[in-house]
Amino acid sequence: MTSEADSSLGALLDQKVSDSLASAFPAATPRRVFGKAHLPGKATAVVGMRRAGKTTFLHQLRRDMLDTGSAERWAVPYVNFEDERLEGITADHLNPVIEGYYRRYPEARASTRVMWCFDEIQVVSGWERFVRRLLDTEQVDIYVTGSSAALLSREIATALRGRAWEVLMHPFSFEEVLRHSGAESPERLVSISSRQRSVLERSFLDYLEVGGFPEAQGLDLGTRRQLLRDYVDVAMLRDVVERHQVSNVAGLRWLVRHLLGNAAGLFSVEKFYSALRSQGFSISKDTVHQLVGHLTDCFLVRTVWLEARSERQRMVNPRKAYPVDPGLIPVYDRSGRANTGHALETAVLIELERRRCEVTYVRTPEGYEVDFLARLPDGREELIQVCAEASDPTTAERELRALSEAKAQFPRATQRLLILNHDARPRSHPEGVRVQPAYEWMLAAESDPL
Repeated sequence: MTSEADSSLGALLDQKVSDSLASAFPAATPRRVFGKAHLPGKATAVVGMRRAGKTTFLHQLRRDMLDTGSAERWAVPYVNFEDERLEGITADHLNPVIEGYYRRYPEARASTRVMWCFDEIQVVSGWERFVRRLLDTEQVDIYVTGSSAALLSREIATALRGRAWEVLMHPFSFEEVLRHSGAESPERLVSISSRQRSVLERSFLDYLEVGGFPEAQGLDLGTRRQLLRDYVDVAMLRDVVERHQVSNVAGLRWLVRHLLGNAAGLFSVEKFYSALRSQGFSISKDTVHQLVGHLTDCFLVRTVWLEARSERQRMVNPRKAYPVDPGLIPVYDRSGRANTGHALETAVLIELERRRCEVTYVRTPEGYEVDFLARLPDGREELIQVCAEASDPTTAERELRALSEAKAQFPRATQRLLILNHDARPRSHPEGVRVQPAYEWMLAAESDPL
């Protein structure tokens, strides 16, 4: 790159920093994070699907610093690197910008911690070394965002050598959707009126259909589905095809349609590979494995492995696959069936991930299946069965039997049956199994983390 081009990039970056310190913070619904949003001495990586709200969250953190009196306006600079004018940018272009900032605000080096926010930083070649050096040499708190899980799992974890902290940003939770619409969730669910409960249950059904992407809220059906298709296309092309130089785009599209259209279904690379070959696609099993990995890296797809004692047993069994948001299901499902149960199970999984749980599914020796075994950060375990309609005795018996059989394998785990609403309750259930509507479980997170 020529010196003239370097100078142009530097001027653009300087302008972005200056603009961020003068511009008003965008109005947005505050996001909720389980656990700490930052650890001193570490770079906080805010990761998640495109358009889930990562940038908004950075601005929320910046605004909070000012509102609490923790920082002056000039101490919360922000740079968004997803700009076509920054093509070819490297970490070498960033140091002059930092030095220019400290020349304008020398007091920042003497006595003030600066909160640097770098949005979509993965486009900067060598950004890892730059972030590590900034942590080592300046009084800073650093927040970075990226649309790929590799931002933490492969790049930050290796390059920053243990000096990274992950914050996962999924689309709106049900509680956030309520706040976004101006309907605060009730403080005590046990004391709400029947009318309030009916409103909540209607809102929850809407959430399972619309999903939680912020821009999708309040849109008509046709506009919303086109928006969500665009999100998926951008994730495929920008975060998979371009980032990983994928050449088999047709196979990738087929895979995406299959995974998003069969939410909560079992997925086997072997079976999918055979299906593609039968349709005349030239693709290898290794490529299918890689494509699934890329789709989970960019958070478009979430996969849940079988709970197993050995790695081999885990690998030879199919995974369960889910979209990152229940709103994607009706966009890609071609069966024409109602998908409330699949949407409910998807929403529960995404909520477990928000709560920083490690999640697997369980198959008992008797052949029963439990949707989730959730391990909390504090070490607690819970077996969670999701069933939209458990009032039918046959259905209830099957779901509760699965929990009972799995309990024998995991005696430390508590048991929970999450249903759609109060009318979907089983007529009876064993002592020790907590039965509740999923929306109650989601809204009661403060007092009941699981």
